[in-house]
Parts: sequence; structure tokens; C-alpha cells
Amino acid sequence: MLNYSFLKNLIIILFFVFSSNIKSNTRNIDSDTDSSFNNSNFNIFVETIVDSKDSIIYKNSNKDTICHVNFKNNTIIFHYETEANDNSNVLFQNKLMGYDNKWSNWEKLNYKIYHNLPNGNYSFQIRAKNKKKISQTTKFNIIVQTPFYYTKTALFLFLFFILLLIIVIIKWKDYSFAKEKSLLIKEIEDNTKELVAQKEKYEDLISKELSKEDALKLKASFKERSKRYNMVTILFANITGFNKLAEQRNSNALIDDLDKLYIQFDKIVKKYNVEKIKTAGDTYLCAGGIPEKNKTNPIEVILAAFEMQEYINQIKNKYAEKNETIWDIKIGVHTGPVFAEIKQNKKRTIDIWGDTVTIASRINSSGEFNKINISANTYELIKDYFICKYFGKMPIKYEGDIDMFYIDGFRPQLSVDKKSLNPNDEFYTKLGLLRYDDLENYMLNKFEDELPKDLYYHNLKHTIDVIVQVELIGNKEGVSEKELLLLKTAALFHDSGFLKSYTDHELIGIQIANEILPRFGYSQDQIKIIGDMIFATRIPPKPKNKLEKIICD
Repeated sequence: MLNYSFLKNLIIILFFVFSSNIKSNTRNIDSDTDSSFNNSNFNIFVETIVDSKDSIIYKNSNKDTICHVNFKNNTIIFHYETEANDNSNVLFQNKLMGYDNKWSNWEKLNYKIYHNLPNGNYSFQIRAKNKKKISQTTKFNIIVQTPFYYTKTALFLFLFFILLLIIVIIKWKDYSFAKEKSLLIKEIEDNTKELVAQKEKYEDLISKELSKEDALKLKASFKERSKRYNMVTILFANITGFNKLAEQRNSNALIDDLDKLYIQFDKIVKKYNVEKIKTAGDTYLCAGGIPEKNKTNPIEVILAAFEMQEYINQIKNKYAEKNETIWDIKIGVHTGPVFAEIKQNKKRTIDIWGDTVTIASRINSSGEFNKINISANTYELIKDYFICKYFGKMPIKYEGDIDMFYIDGFRPQLSVDKKSLNPNDEFYTKLGLLRYDDLENYMLNKFEDELPKDLYYHNLKHTIDVIVQVELIGNKEGVSEKELLLLKTAALFHDSGFLKSYTDHELIGIQIANEILPRFGYSQDQIKIIGDMIFATRIPPKPKNKLEKIICD
């Protein structure tokens, strides 16, 4: 038993010694192999290169060279061999410089496939080893050619054709527009000729069949027109006490006062560019935003209503001294669309109708005495200027319930006193800026229609540019809203003289401004400042203050 154990241990020791010798010999062989790397005649070369069409694009060379690859066939296969007769124990390693980041693993495959190589320059490197030797690295250069559509020439041609296409499209649109315009002009001319012929024929018939006086009346009726206005503010004012006049001892004097009251109302509405429609007994009807459309009619009608109230209060105070209280007023206001018929005879008359008129009448009849009662529509348009208080709802047929408000005065920041009954300069400046929008539309339309067509600099575009620039410079210089309004107005009129003459157009522009601006609520002081700014633009410019310097800039 002891002998058996001894033999077993001896065998184990001999096995470990033998294993160590084998590992040592292996390391020596590897060392010998590595040391033979630089002095080896064990060579490797590229045998063939095949592209994606199975075409051989390179064959049989062991020299460094360059191979060109068409971009369309940029999937290529490298076949490589060694000079050894037996390659069964040879391992290969490769790397494509410019594409691979590191060498491949050692493997027996003697080919390498690269799919869809981008255009560019590459260096294919290969080496081989067997049990004894490692070959030197063989390098083979290839160039994947740049496709035509990536070249500068292709880019230039592409941009050229795009530009050519744009020019063709523009020319085609111009041609189509000119053709369409020509057809429209021809159609308008034909229709005009036909209408003129029919008009002449009709007038000849009228002259033959009717007396001269009747013919003139009939022609005058042709001028009557019905038109729809989208935003008109209707005011109904009901004067209470009218039915009691007959009961008063001084009824004749009261009737005279009522006449004076209506005459005063006419002056008030005219002052605020509001149109009187009619009076019927104790009811006075007027409308803003007609016949000339504007954005300010809700505010201007309310201003007229304030003055009506003030005048009624003066009359009430007059009779209160005699212990006679007869006068009161109830005002209803609503804003909305109306239809209007304007008759141009010796005196212009306007008739209006529609739901807006009906609602304004209902607001008046349902409102409070001595208050300016307004609808929700009007409230939305004037709430930034006046203090409004909710009054209640009123049912309207086909409309449902509408909200009602009454006006308690001007907003504190827009009033000169604590009672908020009188507007300050800031109020009129804000109203002026709103009126300016209507003025600008009026003048720009006038320029477009009446300016000479041969004006290439002082044209409509130039005026718009000057308006924009004075506003930008004015804001930068910190001018007030009041000054900015005057600046923009002067810019709007500075070339208006060209409507009449090339010479002294600044003086003519001042004259035109003096004629038009009062209709848009400008005071004489404002008009003078505007005129001075226009005159300051005369060559050579001679500005005297900051506003004149801004418009000259």
C-alpha cells in the first residue's frame, strides 16, 4: 500500500515538470517567431479586387499601386495570398485605413468584403502569419471616385437650373397675370361701352316721353343708394315732459325752448361728426359712422351724449329757479350694422333701418332717466375710455337677453376732475390716435388714386416709409403720445402737395392739411405745429425743434 502511494506521487511530480517544459518551449518558439518579423521573406500580396458587378478591377500584383473604383460599384472584395505553397496553416489580418479603426482578428479567410464604401482615398493593409513567421505589412491604395452629383460642377448646374426654374415660374406668372388683366380690362371696357349706350338710349327715351321737369326728377332719383354699414352707433334721446307742454301756462315758451334744444343738439352732433337722422315729437335720432365709415363713432356718439345731458341740465337749472321742473332726458345707445339709404337732393337725407336701430330704441325705452344707457356691444368698444356700470338684462326678440350698462363718467386717468365728467388731454390724445387710423386710410387711398404715376420717389411707398421711420425715431427719442400723433400726421401729409403740383409742394401740403385735418378733430394749434414740421422738410431743411429734426431725419 505504501509503495502504491509513493508511485502515485512520483507520477504527479513528473507530469508537472513535463508540462512546465512544454510551456517554456512554446514561449521560446513564439519568441523566435516574433524575432523573425523584420527579417522574414514570408510575403503576402493582393491577388484580385472584385467590385459589386463581379468585375475584376485589379489582378496579380505585389507592388504598391492605386486602384480606382467607380462609386456605383463601391462594394468591393479583396482576395489575397502568400508566396507559400501551403496556406492551410496561414492566418490573415487586415485593416482599411480611412475606414477601419483597428486591425481585424487573425483568421484563415483570405478575402475581405467592404460594402458601400463612401467616396474617398483608402489604404488597404494586410499581413499573414504561420506557426513560424509573420509577414511584412502589404499596403494597397484604392480611390473610390466621387460621383458627379457630389462635384462642384454638379452643384453649380443644380443651382443654375433652380434659378432658371424660378425665373421661368416668375415670367409665367407675370404672363398669366398680364393676360388675365388684359382680359378683365377688355371685359370692363365692353361692359362700360354697353352701359353708356344703354344709359344714353334710356335718357333719350325719358327726354322724349316725359317733360323736362319730370325727367330731371327721375334722373335725380337714380342717385339714391342703399348701402350696408358694418359698424354704426345709434343714439336715441327721449325728451320727457313734451306731452305736458299743453298743460303749462307758458307752453309757447316751452315749445320755443324745445326747438332751441333740438337746434343745440344739431350743433353738438355736427361737432362730433355724428349724423342727425330725424326728430319725431320728443325723440331725437342720430348715428355715428355714417355716411363716412370710421372707427371712432362709438366714442364720438358718447361724447355727444354727454354734451346733450349737460345742455339739458342747464335748461333744468333755468326752470328750477322758477320752481318749474319739466325737462328730463333718457338716452339709449347701441352699436352694430345697419342699412342706410342716402338721398342726394337739395339737402342730404339719410334713412336707416335694421336690428341695430330696433335694439337702440329698446335700450332707450328700458334705460334710466338722466343716464347714458348702452348695450354690451357699445360697452366693449368704449370701456377703456369711460366708467361703465352694469344695469341688467333686456330680452330682445330673436336675439335673446342682452346686457345693459350705463356710463358714470370718464376713467380717472382720462379726466381732469375727481367727478370724472370732463376729459383731459390724454383722453383726446388717445382719441386722436384712433382717429389717425381713419385719416391714414383716407389719405393713403387718396395718394393711390390721385398721385401722378410718374413719381418714382415721392410715391405712396415713400410716404409709408417716412411714417414708419418717424414712429421708430420718435419712440427712441422718448417723445410723448401727443407728440407722436403730430409727427405721424406731418409725415402723412409731408408729400401731399404732389397731388396738385411738383413745385412748392410743401406749401401746398400745408394747405391740404388745413383743409382736411379739422374734419378729423385736429385743433388749430395742432394743425399749425404739423404745418411747421412739413415746411421744415423743404430743401435745405431747417429744423427748429426736436419734432422738426425727427421728421427731417
